[in-house]
Amino acid sequence: MSQFHPWVTPLNRVIKEPSLTGGYIEHEDFDCNCDVLSSLLYTLFQQNWHQVGVGHIVQGGVLELEFPAAPKICILYDGYLTVVTESWHLHLCIEANLGGPHCKTPLELRKQRQVSRAAFYRRFNAEGIPRSWGIDFWNGASENLMTIFLPNPYVEGENLLPEGKPNLTKLELYHELRDIYVLGKKPIPFDKNPLKHAYISVCTSSRCLPSQNWKPTFNELKAAVEKTGLDVEVRTSGCLEVCKLGPVVFYSEDRTWYTRVKPEVVETIVNQHLVEGKKVTVHCYPPESVEKK
Repeated sequence: MSQFHPWVTPLNRVIKEPSLTGGYIEHEDFDCNCDVLSSLLYTLFQQNWHQVGVGHIVQGGVLELEFPAAPKICILYDGYLTVVTESWHLHLCIEANLGGPHCKTPLELRKQRQVSRAAFYRRFNAEGIPRSWGIDFWNGASENLMTIFLPNPYVEGENLLPEGKPNLTKLELYHELRDIYVLGKKPIPFDKNPLKHAYISVCTSSRCLPSQNWKPTFNELKAAVEKTGLDVEVRTSGCLEVCKLGPVVFYSEDRTWYTRVKPEVVETIVNQHLVEGKKVTVHCYPPESVEKK
């Protein structure tokens, strides 16, 4: 795992694009490596979910979603950040998407899917006054992936505030994040990637009969990991792409899939692999091989 750097190096790249309405949009690009994006998105979605919205903007249409509560899930798996709320969810590729054991993602597709550009923006009206603030993300094909809408001092709830009476305190989040991620004036407020925590997960998919009996394996995993004192999260997951060979287990640190993991073999996997660093090859998938990155 690469070393985490708490200081973002400014790109010093500002792009202004004129609008047909007479104004313009100003983009300030920033470094979009996984550690930077993870820290920013964790800050927004986990710590400031009540202040932001997410969506997509194209000429003729705007999608804007708000968080009804803190996300139920905010995890990074195979390059994709997954955020789940009570009523909707999103996926954003912020690291190389390598694919599963059966289907490796082609290199060209990895490059296309992953965020390749990110920028804070301000939209200015024809008088040169900024009227909205946010963050845009583009993939490797230069397609706009997602927009994060930051607090707007001219809006309160569903209503516009009286002209000339903006609530400028609502720009505090924008300025705080810009100082960290665009200008590099302050360090990232984490000492490691907040989305990259070692975990071992159990497939709970109903697509194959063996995986439907996942609970005994999950419970045994939790007990075995707790017994070792390792800082490894035990979690459930959706389909792990090795159907009909369940219960299936995935270990994040070296991308290892284990199949037919019945409760009686769990302790061996935990002690031999997680503690000693030696894979239990008899249960590895693909058989007798090491997952290539």
